[in-house]
Amino acid sequence: MAISLQKGQRVSLEKSDGSSLKKVCFGVNWGMIEKKSGWFGRKKKEAVDLDASAAIFDEKKELIDIVYFGKLISDCRGIIHSGDDLTGDEDGDDGLDNEVIEVDLSLIGQSADQVAFLLNSYKGQDFKDIPFASIRIYEGTPERVVNLFATYDVANDIKFAGSVSMIMGKLYIHQNNWKFHAIGDPTPDRDLKETIITVGDQYI
Repeated sequence: MAISLQKGQRVSLEKSDGSSLKKVCFGVNWGMIEKKSGWFGRKKKEAVDLDASAAIFDEKKELIDIVYFGKLISDCRGIIHSGDDLTGDEDGDDGLDNEVIEVDLSLIGQSADQVAFLLNSYKGQDFKDIPFASIRIYEGTPERVVNLFATYDVANDIKFAGSVSMIMGKLYIHQNNWKFHAIGDPTPDRDLKETIITVGDQYI
């Protein structure tokens, strides 16, 4: 059963038999904003562009690579972005992730010590206004979920109200094994560049 991630929680990326995972996905799901338009209160759909990104740091806390909508594959080939979704789900929640970052832990490379996962609202739309925005961490591929490890509810958490950027969490090495630290903090940043600076200064 998946657990609901809470701030500060740490998740061991292990299978039920105790073996270590090699492939983990970080998926983000959201919908278009529905607004009333005109004198007759007609409903209008507004596109939402959330951007999931991964920032890779070495053991010296130096940024060594970024995977985002402008660069879909890491230099080490171990992190792959599914591509930029510019709108969100139009007709309600279809249960599928709009953007997925796929991580092959066996390919990340020895120089990587921590990988932070970030979420930014590209157009500056408030997280509280974005329908069913959520994050999930699972074993498998973007097309097939093998084992759901954890979920994080963004849309229904009031602490994200007024924010357009957040730090989802980070992968880190502990005793030669990769683990995930659920951070779940909103930041005052307005874009990816600013959020990466915040991560490097406060969370790595």
